[in-house]
Amino acid sequence: MKLLVLGATGQSGQFLVSQALQQGHEVTALVRNITKLTIQHKNLKVVEANIFSAEQLSGHFQGQDAVISCLGFPYKVFSAISGYTDSMEAVVAAMRLARVNRVITMTSWYTSPESGQNAPLMVRFLLLPLIRSVLTNMNQMENYLEKECSDLSWTVVRPPGLQNVPATDREILTHEGYFVPDPNGYPVTNSVARGDVARFMLSLLNSNEWIKKGVAMCTN
Repeated sequence: MKLLVLGATGQSGQFLVSQALQQGHEVTALVRNITKLTIQHKNLKVVEANIFSAEQLSGHFQGQDAVISCLGFPYKVFSAISGYTDSMEAVVAAMRLARVNRVITMTSWYTSPESGQNAPLMVRFLLLPLIRSVLTNMNQMENYLEKECSDLSWTVVRPPGLQNVPATDREILTHEGYFVPDPNGYPVTNSVARGDVARFMLSLLNSNEWIKKGVAMCTN
């Protein structure tokens, strides 16, 4: 397939680009700083563009089979952030202009405000309040896709804490919700390999199972 990857210079994005090229896809990596992506491959095209400009994005979206976003934005403790919604609104507008239908994006476990009630105490009372600005904006982006993008085939992938390690051969566990629960309703894990998140996101290109849905994932 012809894939356009956003956030390709980030840690998750680099795993995704590498795996996509290994699988034989043609990849256009749309980045904010062209010098940050060191991967080189005959099927990789690296372009620089403003991720908040639908006009700039749409030209690069022409002819793509799918858009995959690994974009991430830093949290702020004392103020809100809007990078997730601002970029997705530009991406959706560009997709409509370029007539691209499929988008896969990554958020996180616990984006819904009440979904962390059964999380471990350290996560619930230290981590989640610290990154609340990110989770809130991720949730706003998820709601935007659900309410405003019924014309598109979107999927939101929600992983737990990200470990900067390659893909494993572990079974991927999924749940339609904001975390993957064990039989007692508690989270089955706290983390996942970035390589496994990339592996799962790419697997969605060949599946209709999670179209127009948010899916929490991890490995066993």
